[in-house]
This record gives sequence, C-alpha cells and structure tokens, in this order.
Amino acid sequence: MNYTINQLRIFLKVSQTKSLTKAAEELYMTQPAVSIQLKNFQNQFGVPLTELIGRRIFITDFGMEVANYAKNILEKIDELKFKTKEFEGILTGNLKISSASTGKYVIPFFLSGFLEKFENIDLKLDVTNKARVIESLKQNEVDFAIISVIPEDIEVYEEKLIENKLFLVGNKYNYKSKMPLIFREEGSATRMAMEGFLNTKKTSGKRIELTSNEAVKQAVIAGIGHSILPAIGIQNQLLDGSLKVIPKRGLPIKTQWRLVWLKNKNLSPVAEAYLNFVRESKNEIQEKYFRWSDEV
Repeated sequence: MNYTINQLRIFLKVSQTKSLTKAAEELYMTQPAVSIQLKNFQNQFGVPLTELIGRRIFITDFGMEVANYAKNILEKIDELKFKTKEFEGILTGNLKISSASTGKYVIPFFLSGFLEKFENIDLKLDVTNKARVIESLKQNEVDFAIISVIPEDIEVYEEKLIENKLFLVGNKYNYKSKMPLIFREEGSATRMAMEGFLNTKKTSGKRIELTSNEAVKQAVIAGIGHSILPAIGIQNQLLDGSLKVIPKRGLPIKTQWRLVWLKNKNLSPVAEAYLNFVRESKNEIQEKYFRWSDEV
C-alpha cells in the first residue's frame, strides 16, 4: 500500500460528511479532485470502503474501521507537528471549542487577544445548537463549551465570562401592542428561560417557533410578534431603535455565559494556556466590550 496523508484526510472527511460535495467544500478542493483521490485510495484495498447507491455514498463497515484508523493517524501526525514546535519553544496545537448559537456574540471577544498572542494555535470553533454542544462535551470532542445553563447530567468545571440578560422586546411600531410570542426551538436555553418566566405569568395565546436567535430577532423586527431575547444579540437593534424593550416585572432574566470543561479532562498545554488567558483577561474584556449591557 502506498496511500498518502492527503488521501487519508480526504477519505476521513468523506466518511464524516457522507458527501463528496460537502467533503470537497470543507477541504477547499474541487469535487473531481476529491473523487480521483478517493478512488486511488480505495483501489489499494481488496474490500470496498464505500458504496454508491443512486447519488448517495455510503461507508461500509470496513470503511468505518479504516476511517477510525485514518482519524488516529492524522491526530498522531498533528501531535508530532505540534511536539516539534514545542521543542522549539513555540506554544502550538489545536484549541477546540463548541458554542451555543447565541454564544457567537460572546466568544470572539474572549479569543482575539489569545490568538494574537499565540500565533501558532489552530482554532476549531463550532457554533451550533445547545444539544450538539452538550453532546460534543460529553463525547470529549472539544476542550471547552460556551453555554449559559450548566447541564445536570455531566460533571464540569466552569469559568464565568459575562452576565446574560434576556429582555422582552418588540419592534418600534408594535412594542406597546399585544402580539404573538415567538419562541426558540425545544431544548434551547433561551426557550427554557422564556418558558420559565411565562409560566409564572400564566400567559396564553398564539405561539410561533423558530430555530435560531437570529431568525427570532428578524421576525420581531419584521413585526411578526414579541420575544424574549438576550441583550448580547440585539445590541445594534437596541441602539438604532428597530427593537424596543418592553418593561415587565420579573425581567430581565439573568443568567451567565460560562466557559465549561469536563471535570475528568486532562487539559492540553494549549487549553491550559487559554484558560489562564481567560482568567487573567476577562475583567478587562468585560469592561472593554460589554460595559454597555449594564445600561440596558
């Protein structure tokens, strides 16, 4: 056998995405190039790695075993690359973080200074739904997660970042009117906070459900209804007046954005360095970028 590191990387990506098109996009390659390398790689095995049924590609049981080997090999190659740089006195490696969708308004400010200080760090940031964030944490796929509510079924350490304030808002034309309520999807931390508040008020009426804070925000701006949203995601709209806070007793709801990691996890040198950076810099970051939220 004479396969290349590039072929291992391509096959692993195809096995993960189950799509030549998606694999090509994520590898910044053309689809024909991915197809050729995949074919050359598969030709070196006497057992099929994939099956093409119609336009869909399926990974065989043997193919999944090869994919696991490829993953391990590529991780060891990365470790060797990083270890070489460590001996040269350079902090290097991967920093893997998964963030709840609204956390995208928070985490960049807690990363920029770190990445500027350590130029050889490779960042892998996955901004996704809460369920996927928790799953990646449970499966030890990431170093840290950014969430506002700590899960009850796993043991984690936490470092609090900033306060998370949620307000009831409407657009500038209807914020004084009775409107339908717009919710996030089931399982969202914003949804849970909103339902917890509304249950105490015994409210009823038409409900609308959308699957992201950005979609909810745009729906409120368009006048479809009112919603409870985190201030961190609507700063510009509050400043330009396109969204208005609707004063209600019991609001704002206050939680915390947190950096969390598994209690039994052995943090890599990169993860340790990042945690130290957050602890040393968070007060300065809060003051520089989030002071405005105290005035909402």
